[in-house]
Parts: sequence; structure tokens; C-alpha cells
Amino acid sequence: MTAEPVTTSQPSTAAQAPPTVRASLSPSRAADFKTCPLLYRFRSIDRLPERTTIEQARGTLVHAVLERLFDLPATDRTPEAAGDLVAPQWDRMVTEQPELAAIFDGAEPAGPVEFLRSAAGLLQGYFAVEDPTRLEPAERESLISAVVDEELLIRGYLDRLDVAPDGALRVVDYKTGGAPREAFEARALFQLKFYALVLWRTRGVVPRVLRLLYLRDAEVLDYTPDADELVRFERTVVALWRAIEQATARQDFRPRPSRLCDWCSHQALCPSFGGTPPPFPVAAANADPLRDSRSTPVAPGADE
Repeated sequence: MTAEPVTTSQPSTAAQAPPTVRASLSPSRAADFKTCPLLYRFRSIDRLPERTTIEQARGTLVHAVLERLFDLPATDRTPEAAGDLVAPQWDRMVTEQPELAAIFDGAEPAGPVEFLRSAAGLLQGYFAVEDPTRLEPAERESLISAVVDEELLIRGYLDRLDVAPDGALRVVDYKTGGAPREAFEARALFQLKFYALVLWRTRGVVPRVLRLLYLRDAEVLDYTPDADELVRFERTVVALWRAIEQATARQDFRPRPSRLCDWCSHQALCPSFGGTPPPFPVAAANADPLRDSRSTPVAPGADE
């Protein structure tokens, strides 16, 4: 990767008192609220359980394999080596989260076999768009965070961060779904702009490229942000959080039906489908209902 880094002066924080962080927001939960405020409530306030789907588990598995692939020497990062990592990484995931074994309940006998085969197929899509023998990522599955508006912590996991010799940054995100449709592309770019804002605020560098790799269809989508755009995006994130605060204070999270409803786990509780949400939960005395519901952001691949 070669590109001139885009930098802007950032106020020094060395002499400033640390900010008082009273809330946090991940790109996944922010996107939930943008997509459907009621979905945000179900996930972040009611904290309703959601069973992991086969698609989500496959996404997490592929992300894990691609992370481990770069542990190998460059010359060993071959399609065959990636394929050899699939079964061991799945075994590790099931050992750490035994409930994952239940995703095949009711599936045909070939379910687990087909699952691993399909994950290996997605890895073939990766090799069709990138040559990992020519890459040395600076960071993989890295948790990054920054404080905006003095009290809101924004954070998330980068799939991969590449740093060029001249300091230019490229944020890479793996997508195991199909080629982008409008709704999913907008959500994916929102996520990457979120990461770009964090990197800019913490490192003083606007990423040169935000890259989406769609493995199923072997497609690449590149986007180039600029500082002015990230200033506007920061205002959007803060305004979004203010809207979440207001909705929480009013206990008013309304559904917003869309094509994405087809993938929602909570239709039985949604008024748009004839359901009734549970009573609004009363926060425990030592809990902040405005905090992101997860102690860490969602696992890479799990939201796909």
C-alpha cells in the first residue's frame, strides 16, 4: 500500500484532564439504532438473548482463520494453509463457546461438514482478491477506542489495519455475505467511518482507504474519507447518541420496518408483526442503562 497520509492538527491532550466517560457506543449498536430504534432497545437495554445463526458462526470462523493466517510466514500463507486452519479454529470456537454446537440442531447430517466446506469456500474468495504473501498487517482484530464530545467512548474491533512505509493507513473489513446491496453497503461503510473517526482522533491520521472485502463474490469496495467528512460524521455519531439518550429517558423506542426485518430475531415481540415488547427494564442501582450492552464490542463476523 502506498499513499500520502492525510493529517490535520489535533488538540493536544497531554495537559488536559482525562475526560469523564459516562457512556460507550460501538458501530454495531449505533447501526442498530439507525436501522431500528426498537432493535437497539432489545439488544442494548432489554439485552434479549439471540441464538447464533449458522451464517454468523461461519463469519466468525472465517475471521478467525484470516487472523491466524497472518501468524504464518509470508511464503506459507497459501489457500491450502488457510483451508487447514478451518477445522482447528472451529474446534477452538466450540471449546470456548460450547453452545455453538447447537447451531446444527435440526440440520441434515451433512450440516457440520457442509458448514466447514462453505467456510473454506469463502477463504477461496479471499485469495481471489488479495495476496497475503505480500502483506504484513500492522494490527489484526484490534480493539480501538476514542472519546468524542468529552464523555462518549466510541470503540470497535478492526479486522485489519495496514500501515504503509509513509504512514498511510488502510482499514480492511472482511464481509462473508454476498456482494453489497444498498442497505448492507450503507451499514458497512458506517462501520468503517466509525473506525476512521477513532483512528483520526487517536492517531491524527485520516485513513487513506477504507476497504471492504466481500469474500463470497470476491469483490472489493474501496472508500476514501477526508477530514471534513469525519468532522461531519462525528457530529452524526454524537447526534445519534443524543437521540438514544432521549429515547431512553422517554422509554420510547419505536420499530422501523425495513427489508432487514427478515433477519431479526425479535419479530414475536415487535408491534410491526403483532407482538408486544416486554416492560421497559428498571436499571439496577449500580448500572447505567445508557451504556453499550456489551463489555466488549461484538465479535468480528458475528453481525454478518
